[in-house]
Amino acid sequence: MDPDIEKSSHELLLRLAGRLPDQLLWRFRDWLGEGAMGTLARTLPRSLLKHRIDLDQTEYRLLVAGLIPHGADWHQVSSTLGVDDVTETRYTFTQSAPEWVNSVDTVSVLIHATLRGRPDVGEVRQSWRHLGVVGEGGAKRVLLVTALNGLPRLTGELQRVLRVLGDEEPGVEVLPPSIDLTGYHRTALANSELVCVGAVDTGSRLVAA
Repeated sequence: MDPDIEKSSHELLLRLAGRLPDQLLWRFRDWLGEGAMGTLARTLPRSLLKHRIDLDQTEYRLLVAGLIPHGADWHQVSSTLGVDDVTETRYTFTQSAPEWVNSVDTVSVLIHATLRGRPDVGEVRQSWRHLGVVGEGGAKRVLLVTALNGLPRLTGELQRVLRVLGDEEPGVEVLPPSIDLTGYHRTALANSELVCVGAVDTGSRLVAA
């Protein structure tokens, strides 16, 4: 796959975290990781329109760069450009795990074993996402990982690990070292804990020491 197309598509899907339904977002990321760009080009613009998710100018350019070369419908793509500001995240995040998580968190243990000291991986963190008031709804684990290369494939790999462990709609955010973070990611990172570190120094810490 063309690296510029891959980068544009991955960044767009990062920016859609917390806006697209989880059951769609993880699937789109899985397709990207597998290189199924034709499928992604046919379905992502239509899903944005169906769920009334407007894109800003930057996101629109990413959509065009990533999916038009793979046959996305021009009319659908052009219709995704919104006139209003992008809505900030409706979620809150906490560092502490909910009560239903075992004292020995098998997911964190496996993620630690998978990514600790791994080439091209920097920090690995996790946060717990809540819709509305903390404690009044379900909590969802969100992994936040920095990496230098192969971001879509690493996303797909970690999603499959979480699905095997019972998370049917995994939240995996694999971030390049230099990116303009969304409010969703800034809030998640500010309320996250370190799981492990990989083998590389990405040049910046996700969360200040």
